[in-house]
Amino acid sequence: MNVSTRQKIDLLNEDLGQPCPEGRLSRPTKMFQGRHIVDISAYTPYFLSAVNNALSRGASQYYLKKFGIGIVEWRVVSMLAIEPEIRARRICEVVALDKSGTSRALKRLLELKHVSFEASKRDSRIRVWRLNEQGYALHDKILLEALERERTLITGVDPADLEIFLKVIRQMRRNVEKLESRDD
Repeated sequence: MNVSTRQKIDLLNEDLGQPCPEGRLSRPTKMFQGRHIVDISAYTPYFLSAVNNALSRGASQYYLKKFGIGIVEWRVVSMLAIEPEIRARRICEVVALDKSGTSRALKRLLELKHVSFEASKRDSRIRVWRLNEQGYALHDKILLEALERERTLITGVDPADLEIFLKVIRQMRRNVEKLESRDD
């Protein structure tokens, strides 16, 4: 039986109204002019993307103006503080950055003398990166600003709700990894 996209969406929406372990209370689609469309008030990827884009854009402009680096470089600096002496590939994995963005950020941080690297003994093309003292000083300054931005972001959120949100978002991160491996 060949089921049309519209029928699949109708079946999905019917299922969404039923309580089940994978179910939802709100539907991610709505009807508009006889068509199913994404309901951005209930579509999880919309909120994740919108919040991330707004935070990243604002932080990048602010960090660039105040510290001379943008959000991508900050993510790399932060990751090098968390896991000193790592390869660029590891930064990409943890921070979910693409290889070219990570490479450009590392190049910029090297130009600014915040990082150094050593070639791998097994393969000279592979570099192991680390922050130097200047890089750690930059990290410490930006960390204070980043934590202040987070405080503003979570203002008004009940602490118990925040912990539930963090639990949910961690699970979503694991699920994204499953999606990525499925899509390969």
